[in-house]
Amino acid sequence: MSDVVLYDYWRSSAAYRLRIGLGLLGLPWTSIPVDLTSGAQRGAENLQRNPQGLVPTLDIDGLQLTQSLAILEYLDETRGAGWLPSDPAGRARVRTLAYAVAVDIHPVCNLRVAKFAETAGNIPMQDWMRHFIALGLEGVEGLLAKGPTGRFCHGDGVTLADIVLVPQVYNARRWGIDLSAYPRVSAISSACEALPAFAAAHPDRAKPAG
Repeated sequence: MSDVVLYDYWRSSAAYRLRIGLGLLGLPWTSIPVDLTSGAQRGAENLQRNPQGLVPTLDIDGLQLTQSLAILEYLDETRGAGWLPSDPAGRARVRTLAYAVAVDIHPVCNLRVAKFAETAGNIPMQDWMRHFIALGLEGVEGLLAKGPTGRFCHGDGVTLADIVLVPQVYNARRWGIDLSAYPRVSAISSACEALPAFAAAHPDRAKPAG
């Protein structure tokens, strides 16, 4: 077993981000699945690791870390990944783009939120997901139109924003959203997905056998 252990779920956007980040750094890790569909995230074992009852959790450097963006910034700071620009304005823009997905889209479309909306509000999950993902990506597309967007979200190098964007695009496709309305988002996602670390982290590659 590797010294780095990722407790994840194959379709979790947050865990997908970490698989991308670890792959970009070339760090070997051991994956231990936490099945969200069976409620394993609320089990005593996972709650001991992550009191929020979520994934991912990353064991690394003798630490047990939670919250994917905090983990990615830790990896950036300790491994010199270069996922945040050196200038304050650049860092602010990259964080803005990353947060637009991770803070504004992802929490609303989290499985437990969408299930509650379906049960308590009688809103079909597909309608809920399509509405909020499309609304969020519209905003991200607009943000990408402002500032130094290049091959990737911020210029021509992979940043934190790209690592966060790609899993959200996967979710958009999963829920049948037409991405033609978001040409910048689509182009950046395609450029990222062509990179080996992004391809290896795809949920289809992380899905448990059987």
